[in-house]
Amino acid sequence: MGLKIGITGGIGVGKSVVTRIFKVLGIPTYDADKEAKDIMVKSDAVRQALISTFGEETYYPDLTLNRAWLAKKVFSDAKELAKLNAIVHPAVIKDAEDWAEAQTSLYSVKEAALLFESGSYKSLDYTILVTSPEALRIARVMKRDHVTEEEVRGRMAKQMPESEKEKLADFIVYNDDEHSLIEQVMKLHEQFIKA
Repeated sequence: MGLKIGITGGIGVGKSVVTRIFKVLGIPTYDADKEAKDIMVKSDAVRQALISTFGEETYYPDLTLNRAWLAKKVFSDAKELAKLNAIVHPAVIKDAEDWAEAQTSLYSVKEAALLFESGSYKSLDYTILVTSPEALRIARVMKRDHVTEEEVRGRMAKQMPESEKEKLADFIVYNDDEHSLIEQVMKLHEQFIKA
């Protein structure tokens, strides 16, 4: 197992684009949001905890997750969202740690939207915050998710402020129209290989 690097940032900053560049460089990558969705379906313990917390409607009879129903239930209620996170985050953090332990490269990358909020950054060697101007983020999310500016701003308002994330990050990658993403990632790649 090599160094463990975390990538995070608010909605629409381009975390996945930065992660893909590391992947092209041959670095193993872990997508916490994608894995969380899988764990909610594949883990019996997580499924049972979700059913006992939110009810039988959480899953369809074929045991696939009723995502739309659950999202509606938790995203408008901070207490319900906290309950969901308390069940899912520990399982994902453990899965990511097991995955990182199994890697044989000089370093591996974990992409997670809630890296700081979940506390999982504490088990990493370095963290990278991807940042973008607000107007660009809003435009990206509106195009990607087919939502209104108001809806994007609502999602952004629920996230940890950028200024707080900057205090916790070891490195910042600027995903704007002025800095080259590839150059920034290559510079970090060289640093991590030397470390």
